[in-house]
Amino acid sequence: MQVDRKPLNGRVAVVTGAARGLGAAMAEVLVERGARIALLGREERTLARVRDSLPTGASACWEADVTDDRGMHRAASEIRARLGPPSVVVANAGVAEGGPFLESDPAVWRRVVEVNLIGSAVTARAFLPDLITTRGYLLQVASLASMGAAPMMSAYCASKAGVESFAHALRAEVAHRQVGVGIAYINWTDTDMVRDADEHMVLRELRGHMPAPARKVFPAPYVARRLVAAVERRGASVYVPRWLRSTQLVRAAMPPVVTWLSRRELPRLAAAEPFSATGLLGAGGLADQTATDGGPPA
Repeated sequence: MQVDRKPLNGRVAVVTGAARGLGAAMAEVLVERGARIALLGREERTLARVRDSLPTGASACWEADVTDDRGMHRAASEIRARLGPPSVVVANAGVAEGGPFLESDPAVWRRVVEVNLIGSAVTARAFLPDLITTRGYLLQVASLASMGAAPMMSAYCASKAGVESFAHALRAEVAHRQVGVGIAYINWTDTDMVRDADEHMVLRELRGHMPAPARKVFPAPYVARRLVAAVERRGASVYVPRWLRSTQLVRAAMPPVVTWLSRRELPRLAAAEPFSATGLLGAGGLADQTATDGGPPA
């Protein structure tokens, strides 16, 4: 049987969180592989810059909040009418905040869970009818945090563990309808979110105490190419870096190790600089907060 060497050629792909970082990098690779892209995000001007950086006619953008059911269904209808029914959806939109749970702003903590977890479910609900029609594929972007929770990142870890479980459940639910669901387990990627986290001493130090392979930061284009390769093969999972797959074998042992390390290191770090909540991290987090508060995105 002949293998399609260009499985994405002519396909319509949706990428959420496409205004920058990994989402923008994935859009570029998907276009290289022949797909037409619907770029979704909170910032119309930034999305337009991504669109304009791609070949003419290869993409279109929609300003949408992934937590807004009506807005996402409206975007899905407009994408279907303009580009055709999507056969690939990448649920990439995400935000993060750091700092002690007790000192975190409840609204900010909740927003991280809403965007990362509820937003993924809203995205799936909006586009599943198209994926059923096209026998398509949904890639859920998760994280090492899905498997090993870290102190000072409780909202992010909770939300990423949630999207992993959601994706597993959804995969089983739609498999008989020939819809594929994959999970992308990624570690540190060079985005404004990670760069902003490194500006905060406690988050920088905690990453510095990870084993050398686990603290390496990978360029967004490299991660994007790995994820798009998983889309092409409709993979059930993709790990970036590859060694992350091995953590599945020891994930039950990870929480005690993290607790032991935190019990030793957190008092020392707190003595050097008092812990405080970071708020939403990165330019994407700032844009989400600004838009959520009712002002124009920066």
